[in-house]
Amino acid sequence: MASKKGAIEVIKLENKETGFFYTTTKNTKSENTKGKMKFRKYDPKVRKHVVFTEAKMPH
Repeated sequence: MASKKGAIEVIKLENKETGFFYTTTKNTKSENTKGKMKFRKYDPKVRKHVVFTEAKMPH
C-alpha cells in the first residue's frame, strides 16, 4: 500500500549570515514541529556552531 502524502515535508535550514544551509525533513502533523524550526549546527564557513533557522525551499 502507498502511504499518504503530506505528513513529511522537506525543509531548508539556513544561516542568514553566511548563506550555508542544510536540508532535513519535518513532520507537519506533530505538535512539536509547529512554527519555524531552529537548530544549532556546525557552519564550515565560520568553523563553529551557529543557529540555523527554517527558510523557504526554492521550487
